[in-house]
Amino acid sequence: MFRRTFWFTAGAAAGVWATAKVNRKLKQLTPESLAAQAADKAIETGHRLKDFALDVRAGMVQREAELEEALGLDAPAEPQPARAGELPEPRRRGALRRTPNPTTHVLPTISYNRNEDH
Repeated sequence: MFRRTFWFTAGAAAGVWATAKVNRKLKQLTPESLAAQAADKAIETGHRLKDFALDVRAGMVQREAELEEALGLDAPAEPQPARAGELPEPRRRGALRRTPNPTTHVLPTISYNRNEDH
């Protein structure tokens, strides 16, 4: 008698456990849950990209300072530190002023009619 009761209880517990597990999985696969998971992943990816961009920018500033020092160019001793979580402002330099040759930048005008091919 106790043996039957034990196996009946064990079967009922296994059924409850399996039902709860299936219901949890079904809730994870609803469209709303999938959308929330995708949004969370997108936000996480955005943060990682921002951190990557900040690291790249810091490396660029450091390398530019090294190159300017090696080449003997006048550069500020310390770059302006960026505020936490922001990309630093791009450095503005005086551009070389050249007047472009107007004859080299003019593209020939060719009209194309699709009906000519048929």
